[in-house]
Amino acid sequence: SRDIVSITEHANFIANKVTFLLDATLGMISLEQNNIIKIFSVAAAAFLPPTLIASIYGMNFEVMPELDWQFGYPVAIGLMVLSAVLPLWYFKR
Repeated sequence: SRDIVSITEHANFIANKVTFLLDATLGMISLEQNNIIKIFSVAAAAFLPPTLIASIYGMNFEVMPELDWQFGYPVAIGLMVLSAVLPLWYFKR
C-alpha cells in the first residue's frame, strides 16, 4: 500500500514536471512566432504606402498635372522611398 502511494506521488510529480516543460516550450515557441509576426507587420506597414503611390501613378488617367511636370518622376520616386523609410524608422525607435 505504501509503495503504491509512493509510486502514485512520483507519477504525479513527473506528470507535473512534464506539464511545466510543455508549457515552457510552448511559451518559447509563442515568443518566436510573435517576433516573426512583428517583422511581417513592419514589412507590410513599410511597403503599403509606396504600393499605394505606385498604384495611383499606374492608372491611365489623361489629366494628371504632375505627369507633365519636369520633376514629377523624381518627386514620385522620392515620395515612395520616403513613405517606405518613415515607418521603418518609426518602428526602429
